[in-house]
Amino acid sequence: MSSDTAKSGAQTQLYPSSSSAWFLVAMLTAAYVLSYVDRSIIGLLIEPIKADLNLTDEDIGYILGPAFAIIYVGAGLPLGWLVDRKRRTWIVAAGVLIWSLATAVSGLARNFWQLFLARMTVGAGEAVLSPSAMSMISDSFPPEKRGKPIAIYTAALSIGAAVASLIGGTVLLWAKTTDDIVVPLLGSLAPWQLTFIAVGAPGIILALVFLVIREPRRQLLKITEGEEQLGNGFRDALGYVWRNLGPFAGFVSLACAMTICAYSQGFLPSVFERTWGWQTETYAFVNAMVILAAGPPAVFAAGWLSDKWAQAGRRDAPILLLIIGFLLMVPTAVLPMFMPTGELAFVFLFFNTSGIGIISAMGVNALLAITPSQVRGQIVALYYIAISMTGLLLGPSTVGWLSTNVFGEDELRLAFATTSAIYAIIPALFIPATLRAYRKQLAKIMASETPDGAAEQTA
Repeated sequence: MSSDTAKSGAQTQLYPSSSSAWFLVAMLTAAYVLSYVDRSIIGLLIEPIKADLNLTDEDIGYILGPAFAIIYVGAGLPLGWLVDRKRRTWIVAAGVLIWSLATAVSGLARNFWQLFLARMTVGAGEAVLSPSAMSMISDSFPPEKRGKPIAIYTAALSIGAAVASLIGGTVLLWAKTTDDIVVPLLGSLAPWQLTFIAVGAPGIILALVFLVIREPRRQLLKITEGEEQLGNGFRDALGYVWRNLGPFAGFVSLACAMTICAYSQGFLPSVFERTWGWQTETYAFVNAMVILAAGPPAVFAAGWLSDKWAQAGRRDAPILLLIIGFLLMVPTAVLPMFMPTGELAFVFLFFNTSGIGIISAMGVNALLAITPSQVRGQIVALYYIAISMTGLLLGPSTVGWLSTNVFGEDELRLAFATTSAIYAIIPALFIPATLRAYRKQLAKIMASETPDGAAEQTA
């Protein structure tokens, strides 16, 4: 029997059937779409929320960024610890239920603090999804076949953003011709309130599905640090990252530049209105079409190419594609701000969306390739903590500060362009060092890649 045949047989025993694995990916992707809609829909409802709740721009800023980030980031590592030990499908079910109910409750908010607390709870629920998803996907597919399922899961970001834009644009048009709606038991609701309730409801049904999905077995690797085999505790996860800080910090900094650019795009409706005179609902509909045309195809292409390169022996494919996405994203974030028309600006933003999609897919793929299974949930949680905290806290706040204090609010476009550029400089300079450090760590992981059996299922 050839070594390739033996390897294929071993993988068949260790990994779930193709149909089970892809059904799990489909359900996780659906959950990610709903999570991104629930997370981002508020950005297109700012004006009616401000008017009804008598809020300021400063209040909205706290609700958009810190309210979501506080629990999303704070709960990430403890939940990652839980993901590495307990039944992940049930953890996802609980998370989907929590954020969906919190989204619906956002529509019942009557003041700043009620909305702030509701958005905090949305963050708490969503913090469980990606660490659980990436842990289960990596246990469902061998390393050389993970690119496509991860790409499909990551494409949910683009789909969710497009759906949120379409819903938000429709609500803004609807609000211009519709009075408040009377709902049994809830009373009179404004269109923005009904929107929160409507987008939160589907998640309650999806949460029930995850209660009955079969969980894949955990694939453990023999990884030794010094004289001891790597465990699965907090100390093991943090120690592993600290001892291998070079390869982790390098490519994570590239992903952080991406989230800064992506979260800063919350200002783009205002940029298009102030610079080219576009109405917000017009921007929303065009943006949705561009996202759907650019995001998913770029993500799928990156996943396909990653697997193709990996199967040909280039196991560093994820980091190479991540760098390509980074080099595509940065100039196409800056150049559209200097275009004479909004239509031409969107041509560049099409490629910017593609770059963001590639980085989103390949960042976590690159992470999984150098992360042992026994600490994967916690390290994936750390990854999302790092890129989410960076994007939420630095992106919008830097654009706002530069607009008010440096360029003037009529030149918001310059603040956006500058923010995207300045945070990309240092990661760009370290790309050669990042690539060297990553390849060295990948070689270490590949040397330990014979699975050491599957862990028992934990309820």
